[in-house]
Amino acid sequence: MSTARDLPSAPDAKLPPDLGVRAAWLYYVEELTQADIARALGLSRAKVIRLLAAARESGVVRIQLDARGTDELALERRLARAFRLDEAIVAPSPARESAVATVVGHAAGTWLSGCVRDGMSVGIGWGSTLHASLKAIRDRPLDRVSVVSLLGGMTHSRAVNPSAVARRVADAFGAECYQLTAPLGVSDPATRDALWKEPGLHDLLGRARKADLALVSVGDLREDATLFREGLLPRSMLRSLAAAGAVGDVLCHFVDADGCVVDHPVNRRVVAVGLEDLRKVPRIVLAAGGRRKAVAIRAALAATGARVLVTDAGAARAMLAAG
Repeated sequence: MSTARDLPSAPDAKLPPDLGVRAAWLYYVEELTQADIARALGLSRAKVIRLLAAARESGVVRIQLDARGTDELALERRLARAFRLDEAIVAPSPARESAVATVVGHAAGTWLSGCVRDGMSVGIGWGSTLHASLKAIRDRPLDRVSVVSLLGGMTHSRAVNPSAVARRVADAFGAECYQLTAPLGVSDPATRDALWKEPGLHDLLGRARKADLALVSVGDLREDATLFREGLLPRSMLRSLAAAGAVGDVLCHFVDADGCVVDHPVNRRVVAVGLEDLRKVPRIVLAAGGRRKAVAIRAALAATGARVLVTDAGAARAMLAAG
């Protein structure tokens, strides 16, 4: 994918070059209409059409959209320095807050498509962002690749399901898929501990620890967070989690602002690879965005030791502003 500077200047020489990248994101990733884009950018519809045409002609838009403007590139450098990251990928903030998962998921899927190689083992989390990433993952069959689901499943399956995310990633790479075939949440810690002793689940845990790469997301403490929206946890639990110091979750393990697992009953009943085991993976990628999640993302970086972050400009600015 070309950079914004490669956009041809002839159609609208006086317009900022990054505007073409922004228009392309709104049209191809967020699926806004040309009229909606014109209103969002304060342009005429005719200028939006010319910007989109120029983006296609220059190569900024191909099958996958993989371009950031100069603001996003600057944020990437600042994030990498501030949080000691090997790599930061910052997507433009969406015009609608509801599209954050779509935008960040697109960037995460594009990144993963170019990263997986023959012989790799990949651990996969879940959530709206990772579900959205599936649309951007290119079908590219590889040799000796395995995908390991890092969470249990849902007895009442809806659109966003941990097992479905891992399965579809595996299908894209022609990989073997190892599923954590247990409920994501059980009634008591003894049941959780007994399940982990089952030979099949014990073997899966070993595979998760030996993964080359893990892609996970972050949830926050809001009623519309995936865990609560999908009914895996009752919304009435939000108050007790906040009282325990939780600011968000990684793989359904709730952590405080410093990245420490909080003392709460739900953390003893979740059937998911633990954060101590996750930290054994040499390359952990965190994909999450939205200004409201800035605190949770910072906590998740501390909790996991992730060295790659995929986010959006709004979350990046909020994280940096917090110091």
